[in-house]
Amino acid sequence: MSNKIHPTAILEGSVELGSNNEIGPYAVIRGPVSIGSNNWIGPHVTIGMPGQDTRNPRYDSSNAFIRIGDNNIIREYTGIQKPCYRDITSIGNNVFLMQSVHIPHDAIIQDDVVITPMVALGGITRVLRGANVALGCTVQQYGVIGQYAITAMGASVVKHVRPFAKFIPNKPITVNTYAVTKFGFTDLGDEIAAYVLDNVRPTTPRLIEIVDEFDLACQESGRPACY
Repeated sequence: MSNKIHPTAILEGSVELGSNNEIGPYAVIRGPVSIGSNNWIGPHVTIGMPGQDTRNPRYDSSNAFIRIGDNNIIREYTGIQKPCYRDITSIGNNVFLMQSVHIPHDAIIQDDVVITPMVALGGITRVLRGANVALGCTVQQYGVIGQYAITAMGASVVKHVRPFAKFIPNKPITVNTYAVTKFGFTDLGDEIAAYVLDNVRPTTPRLIEIVDEFDLACQESGRPACY
């Protein structure tokens, strides 16, 4: 296994690495952590610090687990915290975490997600497949950003954002047409628009699966309200 690890990086405890990973200067990774292959982890990234939980700020995180998949870019000064309440904090595949992103305890970040600089997610959030969280956005604890949705830069997100939606504070919800095209949903555009704009449940199995997954995540959050 060929991994390029800068001599100033610190890997502590059980850190499992796949192959062809690059870990930059002064990065700190505290296990137990599993990291797949072809990941780029930038300078001063911290992975494996305890979650910031006011109810138990010094909890024992020695067995709390983080899983990171393949082909991810994790830019400088980003932090990924260990879980507090659930089994795992996880990052999927092909995820782009830009500079100074805060990934909190118990977060689930699915495949093909983009989280841009200075975004702060609250604890136990979920960002589902293909979503994009824009510059400086903040997401409330237990929030769910639906598949292929996008949030505006600087937005304060205090409700769930449904799949394929474009959320801009104080404006009506619209369709994230960029994601519809990028991820191959153009032929389902009318059905997606009816769901996003009028909450009409889709009938195509591909879309039903997406909506059902989102609805379940919202139910599990205990905070069902959506934009």
